[in-house]
Amino acid sequence: MPAVSGSSSRALNAILPLVASGQPYEAHQKARTFASRYSKSGQYDTAIDVLFQSARELLKVGQQGSGTDLTLFLLEVYESKDETVNDESRGRLTQLIALTGSSGSWRKTIIDRSIAWSARHGDCPAGDQDLHHYIGELLYKDGAFDAAEPHFLASGKRDSARSLANMMVEWSAAGGAPGNFALRGTLPYLQNGNIVGARTFISQFIAQVILSRPNLLSPLQTSPLPVTPTSEITHTTEPVLNFCQLAVLTCQRANGDKNKVMRESWVRLCGTYQAKGGVLATKEVRVTLQEIATLYFAIPPPRTQPDNPLGAMISSMLGGGMPGGGAPPRRMLSPAVSGPSAPGLD
Repeated sequence: MPAVSGSSSRALNAILPLVASGQPYEAHQKARTFASRYSKSGQYDTAIDVLFQSARELLKVGQQGSGTDLTLFLLEVYESKDETVNDESRGRLTQLIALTGSSGSWRKTIIDRSIAWSARHGDCPAGDQDLHHYIGELLYKDGAFDAAEPHFLASGKRDSARSLANMMVEWSAAGGAPGNFALRGTLPYLQNGNIVGARTFISQFIAQVILSRPNLLSPLQTSPLPVTPTSEITHTTEPVLNFCQLAVLTCQRANGDKNKVMRESWVRLCGTYQAKGGVLATKEVRVTLQEIATLYFAIPPPRTQPDNPLGAMISSMLGGGMPGGGAPPRRMLSPAVSGPSAPGLD
């Protein structure tokens, strides 16, 4: 039986033996009763300890429903206390998420509620970066690539970008052009103003996909081509992979409407690759690239801007939204977006 703190010992000494003796229903009911009493009297820390330890022990013995219910109650007490996101409050949730297991919808319910709490009580409107990263890694290891993807993107950390790249390379091995998977990481990071994330992602993706598919390396340029003292391009036989690398490099050197050379370079880059057809010429990608053009190069959008499902998905996933369905305000980045103080970077 786990150690209990003095303030919660009376409750836990009554609850935890019930779990150990095979009486999960009784343990669950006692945990709710004690926690409710403590919470109503303002003893939030005691209620939190009771709920966390009770949920953890119930989940360990496979009682997902009861464990999930107590975890959601724990989050309600977090809200009542105005608990901020820190290592301890986050750590309780990551333990319970891991113990919940992948069967059924229990884990997703806890994840969704945990992210919502962290968005309200942390520094990031899309949810705590470390929590997103942990969830992304957990889902990635379980093979739930589609579920892990938005968490890696919302985290925005370098480690998340590397893990997302590795996952996308694995995912592409099951079928599909590698360039399409590269776009799924590169464009959202750029659209969120995260140059470091985009650069880390595409560098890792290119390195790993070349290792698994050496035939993608162009015979015309078998070694990386230095572009700046800190940047290089690996020329591949797939145009979309080349475009992703060049897009990140061009955005990295953007300075709104002040750098006309880079503005013109962006227009030429998009025009050249979209003329080849394929995924870069599709409506959704065209609109996303136009949004990136506005964000980095202050290039105004067309007067009639078509709907952008991909952009709407990315905006929603990263905490955005358009109340009332109105047109979103035009976003533009300040110079030096790739500096260490840029938001959303670790």
